[in-house]
Amino acid sequence: MVGAKKKYQAVVIGSSAGGLNALKTIFETLDKRFPLPLIIVQHMSPDADNYLPLFLNNMKKIKVKEADEKELPQPGIAYVAPPNYHLLIEHDKTFSLTVGERVNYARPSIDVLFETAAEAYGEGLIGIILTGANNDGTVGLKKIKELGGMAVIQDPEEAEADLMPRSALEAVKPNHVLKLKEIANLLNTLI
Repeated sequence: MVGAKKKYQAVVIGSSAGGLNALKTIFETLDKRFPLPLIIVQHMSPDADNYLPLFLNNMKKIKVKEADEKELPQPGIAYVAPPNYHLLIEHDKTFSLTVGERVNYARPSIDVLFETAAEAYGEGLIGIILTGANNDGTVGLKKIKELGGMAVIQDPEEAEADLMPRSALEAVKPNHVLKLKEIANLLNTLI
């Protein structure tokens, strides 16, 4: 149907170097009533603690927690991949955690999350690539776009580390290239 608004079911976000500040900016602008699950891979040290969920929860916006094995993502909750685990989305849309080989030197890998989420959600998925110093997420964002989802890339000019958004821009024709606050405003329009 021409002009019909797509019914999005989930948002996946990938960030690396500079990601804490980028995620903070998005969460500060995100509406508390945001209706979709947000699923986040932030590159981090394998022995990191649960700092990221605590950091994002301090903004008193939407609830943030580490993803658990076989958990079904719920609306209005943000899920973070645990340190040293790949976060996958199964076809039944539940989470799966693995300690498989690193992908793009990372575990968790953005590509692993994005590719499996694309398979599970198809055109109901929004994929967002933020700041980072490698090309993780490029292949996954391409798959999201190929399967009908929305591809959003942070404006590389604004990114603390521009390699990741530039890599994605070279491989994917995104729906949007936006500054961080504009990304949050775009998500807010889905309410």
